[in-house]
Amino acid sequence: MSGSKIACRIGSLLVTLAVCAACTPNSRQADYFPGALEFSPEIEAVYLERFELAQSRVSGDEIYIDREEISGAVDWVPLSEAELGDHTISDAALDAAEAYARSNDSSAFIVWRKGKVEREIYFEPFTRKAPVNSYSLSKPIAAFAVGRALEMNLIESLDQPVADFVNEWRGDSRREKILIRHLLDMRAGFLPQLPAQGPDDVLSRTFLHPHHDEIIIADYPVIDEPGTRYEYNNAASEMVPVVIERASGRRYAEFLSSELFQKIGAQGGALWVNRPGGMAHGGCCMLIPPEAFVRLAILMLQDGTWNEQRLLPVGYVEEMIAPTNENPYFGLSIWVAGSYMERRGFANADRDMRKVLHSQPYLADDLYLFDGNGNQVVYIVPSQDLVILRTGLPLVPTVNDEWDNSYLPNVIMRGIEKYAGTSQPQKR
Repeated sequence: MSGSKIACRIGSLLVTLAVCAACTPNSRQADYFPGALEFSPEIEAVYLERFELAQSRVSGDEIYIDREEISGAVDWVPLSEAELGDHTISDAALDAAEAYARSNDSSAFIVWRKGKVEREIYFEPFTRKAPVNSYSLSKPIAAFAVGRALEMNLIESLDQPVADFVNEWRGDSRREKILIRHLLDMRAGFLPQLPAQGPDDVLSRTFLHPHHDEIIIADYPVIDEPGTRYEYNNAASEMVPVVIERASGRRYAEFLSSELFQKIGAQGGALWVNRPGGMAHGGCCMLIPPEAFVRLAILMLQDGTWNEQRLLPVGYVEEMIAPTNENPYFGLSIWVAGSYMERRGFANADRDMRKVLHSQPYLADDLYLFDGNGNQVVYIVPSQDLVILRTGLPLVPTVNDEWDNSYLPNVIMRGIEKYAGTSQPQKR
């Protein structure tokens, strides 16, 4: 496998996917950690090559060498655009929001409201059809995949044990208690995402190894009783493709293609697999055009239906945005407004990890969002029939001191004509 074709940013991903700039070590011990699986020297050599390239932070245009295609709509057409003079959001608000996106290394900025796109901008060298790296925006897509499998009766319920599909976990005192919902709401009991400490670290191996799924199943530490604690990690989301493939007998990429992307008329792209014919990654690194995320957001606003066809079960969208007691800001891989907090992060609040600035309360308490590394966000505001997308590179902002996660939705909502009285503000 040629090193020149490995990810252009895998090096930074080993750090950025860990979520934190600084964190405290985990003092609790895993209840069950049998030790590393053994693979052939040839397989380990591929892994070590990836790891070394990651450490050297190689650059290049290709991010992941092993991919599978996500086939989009054959007859794709862009979302409808609002006619000139038919905007419901002021030009001043749209201009201010676009300027903020532009100043923060963005690739795309899209605003959709009441059935029409009111602003759609791509920043060079990106174009409307160019894929962007989703990073953790892949996690909400995993939640959509589970919802679609539920509607198709491939999965019985969110409370079905994962061990029904992952037989290897049967008889294990903790793993057999992990439910489907725990993979989505980050309460599986898994070791949290921390900075990897070398090639032998399970966090490195479950990200870069050609058999990462097998390592998660057999070796990933379970440090908490499932359902009792929120801990952000990639491993939980990475298990979703395993469940979908075993439940459906289909490849994860094909399932997403035919059951989601084509049905909502989205453009296709690709997802990263750990090796040719291997397992897809579900917690990171899908390569699709930004507009696809807008369509998924609209699917939520339409309660899981598209063109009068039900794709998600009745009530599933409500489940997606219902937070848990263990994290009042996180549902099924979807973040919610909750009560106002100036800074909040991805990790459990009791960990010393990076937190994202929210300079002011959201102007709508029903706001929820997809939120991923690099400040890639899709805001959804049901009370305003509004979707706002910003994708971009995981770089330090060039103008602002730091990213403000409340700026884009609030400046847009302030620009909505006849806004007053239509949304309840976020609670302080």
